[in-house]
Amino acid sequence: MSSRRRVLLKVIILGDSGFVNRKFSNQYKATIGADFLTKEVQIDDRMFTLQIWDTAGQERFQSLGVAFYRGADCCVLVYDVNVMKSFENLNNWREEFLIQASPSDPENFPFVVLGNKTDVDGGKSRVVSEKKAKAWCASKGNIPYFETSAKEGFNVDAAFECITKNAFKNEPEEEPYMPDTIDVAGGQQQRSTGCEC
Repeated sequence: MSSRRRVLLKVIILGDSGFVNRKFSNQYKATIGADFLTKEVQIDDRMFTLQIWDTAGQERFQSLGVAFYRGADCCVLVYDVNVMKSFENLNNWREEFLIQASPSDPENFPFVVLGNKTDVDGGKSRVVSEKKAKAWCASKGNIPYFETSAKEGFNVDAAFECITKNAFKNEPEEEPYMPDTIDVAGGQQQRSTGCEC
């Protein structure tokens, strides 16, 4: 049985609502200025490792600079369904990401939007409707949208499966590794450009 290589994907989470840190503590990793963790996601027979950089809900990290965003495969925008301002800030977060990350194809860069904290007060505190959120996502190129409760774990796995699929679609096609070869006289031969199977 052949073992498949793991795929590493970088996911940035931005917004005014914390998502990844289920302990809901105020601690953070001072060395990198964000919560950082990895999450394994299996889709079909392939294993993906998501490298998740979460600044959501931590205003002191709003301007982290280019290095933080560089190499991202997907950006997750999170807002609190109970706080209108957090929803209104989605556009700012999206624009900030596009400016800082400067992806090669900004129109088609994969975003996913999460409406978080659906569990609060049994949904009675909610101020942003699902319809309003979906309309915003549609206006930005049909961004996938999920309603979640990080605290309860509601819809989190489905959201991460979508995030993984979107991030992987953004990965450049891999070329097979073809090492340079050296002939017996010590001269270097040209690298083969094709693969004969």
